[in-house]
Amino acid sequence: MVLALVAPVLSQSLGEVAQKEEERRKTIPQPAKVYTNKDLKAVPPAPAPPPVDAAAPADVKAADKAADATDKEAAKKDASKSAPVKDKAYWADRQKALLDTLERDQTYAEALQSRINALTADFVNRDDPAQRSVIERDRQKALAELNRLKQAIVDDKKALTDFADEARRAAVPPGWLR
Repeated sequence: MVLALVAPVLSQSLGEVAQKEEERRKTIPQPAKVYTNKDLKAVPPAPAPPPVDAAAPADVKAADKAADATDKEAAKKDASKSAPVKDKAYWADRQKALLDTLERDQTYAEALQSRINALTADFVNRDDPAQRSVIERDRQKALAELNRLKQAIVDDKKALTDFADEARRAAVPPGWLR
């Protein structure tokens, strides 16, 4: 009886299976159009800046240009004296310092959580009330420190978000912050 059931399955040849697959593929509709870069149009260049107002007198224009040049020079001198050069190294160093602080706080919090777990287990396993009170006092201190660290981690993450916003406002290329 088993051979009678297996015989029809074995009788189907590889050629028949290939013919059925070929017929199935013919009934499938053609795939949708695939777009490539060649199909896309080029982006037009940005428009030129608007021309300077021709109706203004020439002496007013000259005075405005001189005043603007003086203001720009003064601003550059003040900026160079007070602010550091904000190049790739500046932004990378600031981000690295913020990430290092966050990582240090997270690592310390994990270690402190392990200490709290050990103190809790030690507290449960002690019978002496004097020892239990010392362990409980240490555990409470560790819990308070853990809460402080959790708040520091939240503050560190906010500082990173603020840093990213500041970098975006300063038009820092994204590659500088990777």
